[in-house]
Amino acid sequence: MSYKISVIGAGSWGSALAQILSDNKHQVLMYDVDKNIVNEINSEHTNKSKFEDAKLNDDIKATSDLAKVVNFGDLILLAVPTAVIRIVLGKINKVIEEPKLFVNVAKGIEPETFKRVSEIVSEEIAESKRKGYVVLTGPSHAEEVVLGMLTLVTAASNNLDDAKLVQKIFSNKENFRVYTSTDLIGAELCGSLKNVIALASGMAYALNFGDNSKAALITRGLVEIKRIVLALGGKMETVYGLSGVGDLIVTCTSFHSRNFQAGIKIAQGKNLKQTLSEITMVVEGARTAVAAHQIIKEYKISAPIIEGVYEIVYKHKDVKKAIANLMARSLKSE
Repeated sequence: MSYKISVIGAGSWGSALAQILSDNKHQVLMYDVDKNIVNEINSEHTNKSKFEDAKLNDDIKATSDLAKVVNFGDLILLAVPTAVIRIVLGKINKVIEEPKLFVNVAKGIEPETFKRVSEIVSEEIAESKRKGYVVLTGPSHAEEVVLGMLTLVTAASNNLDDAKLVQKIFSNKENFRVYTSTDLIGAELCGSLKNVIALASGMAYALNFGDNSKAALITRGLVEIKRIVLALGGKMETVYGLSGVGDLIVTCTSFHSRNFQAGIKIAQGKNLKQTLSEITMVVEGARTAVAAHQIIKEYKISAPIIEGVYEIVYKHKDVKKAIANLMARSLKSE
């Protein structure tokens, strides 16, 4: 069965998933505020600011008319940064005519409120205009997905039927396989918090740390993620699944990861503003580090790596000193 899909955001991830959906024989209409990107997708079937070599399918269309795209699809795929998602959702709420299933692929936590995207959607989109909510998350670089490289992810929702529908729509037998989960809290938190650990991984790389330290960072970072997930109501099995350890590994070990790249630049002495100006795509880990720092304090959770990243990025603490402080902590059992 073919579905109509509205993709909000023609960034790297929105474009890559539009390609998957088109390959799966669904009708896709993308939205972006940048008319140059919209025109390029429609005329050249490329998005070169995001993918230098990838070609999008000819049947993928784009528009800058929000009302048109919102009311086109059977479901709405949200592929915009979490920093602007409230604003975008508020605009969607004004033009949406019928209830839709919302599928989100952004990974972040809102500072101050600690809200996950599912909670922001429930606040900004009227209940009468929502059929449900699913997060699609896991170890997945858009640069590989758009080229058809094999990828496995998780569709998580409080409603298993909604997760299964998204699984059916996005999965194919060639290169994109979707599992389901009902641990929405855990999936959203894991996908967000791993970006903070990826910043630390980039810093370690810039300081020429080896494989031993990389493995240690991923392992102990996972422990900190687990502590936060469990404290906020998520499940242990999610931490050890695709949206947890899977996403953590891929984000901490690849130059496709913008958070990893940002960590490198920060360790090289660049401040956050300089770092973000040199990376053309969104670095969700920087904003999530603020929310994670606040959560740690609020719930009295031990997360020294995440706290160290926060102090480096926002308190301008020297990276080597932060690492020395981690190593000097009192010895304890694992």
